[in-house]
Amino acid sequence: MHDLPVREKSILAGLYFSKFDREGLKTFGFGGFTEAFNVIGLTLGVRPGSIKNYRDEFDPLFPNHRKGWHQRPIRDYCKKIYDNFGGLGLENFTSQLKQILYKEHELDLLIEEATASDIDAGGTFAKRLLTGQAAEQYFMNSFKSIPSFYGLNIRDATKLGCGFDFQLYSPSVSLAVEVKGLNDKCGNITLTQKEHAVASRMGDRYFLFVVKNFKEKPVHNLYKNPLREGLVFNKIEQYITQTNWTARV
Repeated sequence: MHDLPVREKSILAGLYFSKFDREGLKTFGFGGFTEAFNVIGLTLGVRPGSIKNYRDEFDPLFPNHRKGWHQRPIRDYCKKIYDNFGGLGLENFTSQLKQILYKEHELDLLIEEATASDIDAGGTFAKRLLTGQAAEQYFMNSFKSIPSFYGLNIRDATKLGCGFDFQLYSPSVSLAVEVKGLNDKCGNITLTQKEHAVASRMGDRYFLFVVKNFKEKPVHNLYKNPLREGLVFNKIEQYITQTNWTARV
């Protein structure tokens, strides 16, 4: 599934939200369609409007309140996706869509299954993961236009667990950028212990890039040396009781 071309992935997302409508939004934890289109569009590297247009393409085929593109027949390449996937139920279709949206595909699905609980019944894992991916893609799309990063190359460090998401570099410069995503215009962001330690150590070479307002239209704020410049971080310590199970072998 994750080998599908981007256009087919976008069509599949549009089909999903046309067929399952509000139930589909709830399954992924989205509060509305604009948020879903923004997050999924950025995740796939396409315009959010493309996901909306593909949803509208399929709307005449399903009993929802939208008329969609009812003035013309469905396009052949969209009809092909409908024929292959339109009969799937919510659970199977959701699994198929997550396979193409999750960056690590089956690994992220396994983590979601392993950490599943009643608390996550509202799709919080999917929303949190996809919002993070969308924020990272937003940064990759826009870093070249940011004066602090002019002329720098980019290296993805999101899976290295090193306290930042991207290295921006040249022969004489090496910067670290941590990316955070917020669905609303404002909210709380959290630095892990490692992120905080690296930010403290690197000082002016550490940047925090916050993408906000996925619910409407994403915008960003950039903080250089975020522990010293304009943000106040409160330390929160959590103590966890851990239960282990042992067996004699």
